Amino acid sequence: MKPISVVTGGAGFIGSHMVDLLLMRGFAVRVIDDLSGGHRSNLVHHEGNADLTCAWKDIRSLEPNDPVFEGAKYVFHFAGIGDIVPSIERPIDYMDINVQGTVRVLECARRAGVEKLVYAASSSCYGLAETPTREDHPVSPQYPYALSKYQGEQAAFHWRQVYALPVNTISIFNAYGTRVRTTGAYGAVFGVFFRQKLAGKPFTVVGDGTQRRDFVYVTDVAKAFLAAAETDLVGHRFNVGAGHPRSVNELVKMLDGDVVYVPKRPGEPDCTFADITKITTMLGWKPEVTLEQGVPLMMRDLLHWKDAPLWDPQSIAAATKPWFDFLGRAENRGG
Repeated sequence: MKPISVVTGGAGFIGSHMVDLLLMRGFAVRVIDDLSGGHRSNLVHHEGNADLTCAWKDIRSLEPNDPVFEGAKYVFHFAGIGDIVPSIERPIDYMDINVQGTVRVLECARRAGVEKLVYAASSSCYGLAETPTREDHPVSPQYPYALSKYQGEQAAFHWRQVYALPVNTISIFNAYGTRVRTTGAYGAVFGVFFRQKLAGKPFTVVGDGTQRRDFVYVTDVAKAFLAAAETDLVGHRFNVGAGHPRSVNELVKMLDGDVVYVPKRPGEPDCTFADITKITTMLGWKPEVTLEQGVPLMMRDLLHWKDAPLWDPQSIAAATKPWFDFLGRAENRGG
């Protein structure tokens, strides 16, 4: 009998790549997804595969003895709200889904007696961090999304402490790759830029474009999660990034187009830079796909972005106004 893994958010960006990897490695996979952010099309290439089953439901509806978790060896928890900018206006939704939803997943995993749960944490929890950023860096969430992801992670470690649930967490830096979200709120740079390129519009670069991000390709992220599940180590947070920050201007040069600049948002770092020493030494994981390799892989599917929102400076200003209103005031208060 094949070992069973549960992937919450398995029809989403990273979750669907996790499903790909697990099936390739000989697992039977059970997906939980309410399709609020994920898409069935992300899994269509597995149609008819008896080793994949899907439960299309909200993680907040999970009861402790949910049969989806029965007999599971590993649980990979990606489900939640991933858009950052709207968290300023919808903090209750973020705390409800990303924290209380996580608690329900933890309880299901505990009752099922799983061997390991790996939680998808976020590098945004570090806030305006020193770089390179280690796992023991002080946590300083700057907006509700980051806070909700941190509290979900704390819940996971609390279930480890109180109930001995075997847990590891992975702080994901700037993940990118095929199937990245194309709809919804203003946010991920690749979705914004690819739609603009397809429309022949200038790229809306935040600030002066010198800000650097630690871009890590999605298949490398999935491999890191599997490594964190298969290790005997428990109770650890691992950073996952490329360990090599690249500027937004470099990305724009690869995409080849005109540029228009929009104001830099308060509360966002000039550089994200994962210190990946811990995961490379303890788990033997290392990033394999460079930005020069990853961007062309995404460009092959450029038409994937044809129905994505087309952002311009005016619509971005409207979408981010609450961000400037609230976080700008916080920045001026020095907090």
